[in-house]
Amino acid sequence: MSTIELRHIINEHLSHIEDVSFLNAIKTIIESKASGGIYRLSEFQKERIDSARQQLKNGQTISHDDLQKEIDQWLSTKKHGQMRPDLT
Repeated sequence: MSTIELRHIINEHLSHIEDVSFLNAIKTIIESKASGGIYRLSEFQKERIDSARQQLKNGQTISHDDLQKEIDQWLSTKKHGQMRPDLT
């Protein structure tokens, strides 16, 4: 089947769909393909990235090993029904 035929079939099907959320999903897929793979960030995402970069500059980081230890401690308190205020 040619590209032209596929486009015609897709357009025909889309013209009968009334589900707005489905159509928005299709629009998002089409826009991502049409933009050449360029991902556009929302303002919220940009703010979160800026915040993370600032935390990194300020030395507000934790090693993977230390984070894993905190998670393990937190999970063990959850298993035993205890809650430590400093880990919640």
